[in-house]
Amino acid sequence: QVQLVESGGGLVQAGDSLRLSCVASGRTVSTYAMGWFRQAPGKELEFVAATAWNGGGTFYADSVKGRFTMSRDTAKNTLYLQMSSLKPEDTALYYCAVDTARYGRGTRYPTNYKYWGRGTQVTVSS
Repeated sequence: QVQLVESGGGLVQAGDSLRLSCVASGRTVSTYAMGWFRQAPGKELEFVAATAWNGGGTFYADSVKGRFTMSRDTAKNTLYLQMSSLKPEDTALYYCAVDTARYGRGTRYPTNYKYWGRGTQVTVSS
């Protein structure tokens, strides 16, 4: 079993930056692809970013490309999402997730992820 805890969310103004963290426990996640997703009120879960098990091949949703950067620290079993130039439309509950299988390349489809955190709220005011 893997437990994931996200943190770093908050209330910021448009144009500000935030760094989200996702700490994994229970098992090392160094051999698993990981992803970030978000869900705004009344909307479906949306893919944000994903990275392969070895940290390579990171890819992003078009809506955040060039503004968000995903990284991972395998020694700390931690995933990060650096968000800059935040917009009101980035307001959502942000989740991190761990892939179902080892040595994956990451995917934008939520059904491919087995473990999920409870999320951290990001609110961007205009």
